[in-house]
This record gives sequence, structure tokens and C-alpha cells, in this order.
Amino acid sequence: MELSQLDHVNIQTARLDETVHFFQTVLGLRLGSRPAFPFPGAWLYLGDQAVIHLIGLPPGDPAAVTGSGAVNHLAFMGSDCQEFLARISTAGMAHDVRDVPGLDQRQVFLKDPNGVTVEISFQGEIARSGGERLEPLRLTPAG
Repeated sequence: MELSQLDHVNIQTARLDETVHFFQTVLGLRLGSRPAFPFPGAWLYLGDQAVIHLIGLPPGDPAAVTGSGAVNHLAFMGSDCQEFLARISTAGMAHDVRDVPGLDQRQVFLKDPNGVTVEISFQGEIARSGGERLEPLRLTPAG
């Protein structure tokens, strides 16, 4: 398995509208389409790539921290999902596998030694695996 590119940065925020405004007006990113996840959010695009994924949290949610702690995860695109799953399973690494609603994309989430969540996404993996879909990732507010 080789990584091919950094896919996006995910930020959790209780200030969703202000954050969208910042990335649009200050950095010039474009608000664009986003899969029908069961939680609020927005995707901001640089060209054809959604590089900033925002998750909207309720005001006062303890997950809505500021500074670098607001970054939820790092994401990379990968190839050969089955080989990657075998490798991390052999290593005994805890992980979570989910599918993106409406896309042929499977995601594997795991934590680095510092507790940072890392996502590896595999485009076309659902079709390659016979079309069986897994439940999409569901985020719920901490509480």
C-alpha cells in the first residue's frame, strides 16, 4: 500500500458559519457539495478538491476546542484497502472502517501514537468488494 496524496483536513467547530465565511473570504476557497452525512457540516474546495471538511458542533460542546485541538483528523488517499487492513490487523492496531454515503469510497480510521486520528480513504473499494456497503461514520456530540 502506498499513499498517493493528502486528501483533506477535518475541523470540528461550534462556529460553523463563521468558519465557512473565513475559508471563503480570507482564503478564497469555494463552498461545495458534501455527502448526506447525518451531522451538520460543510466542505470547502480548492479547485475540484474538497480540502477542508467542517463538522458543526452545538455551542458549548467540549469537542469544539480552539487551536490545533480543533483539527479532528488527517486524511490520505490510499490504494489496496485489503492489504492495508491486513497490515494494521496483523499489527494489532485498533481501527474503524466506514463507507461514505453516496460515494464509492471506503474509509479506515486509526490513531497514531499521539492519539491523532488518521483516515485513509480508498476510492472504488465498495465496487471492488462486491458492492457490500458498511454503515457510514456517525458522529454524535460529546455529552
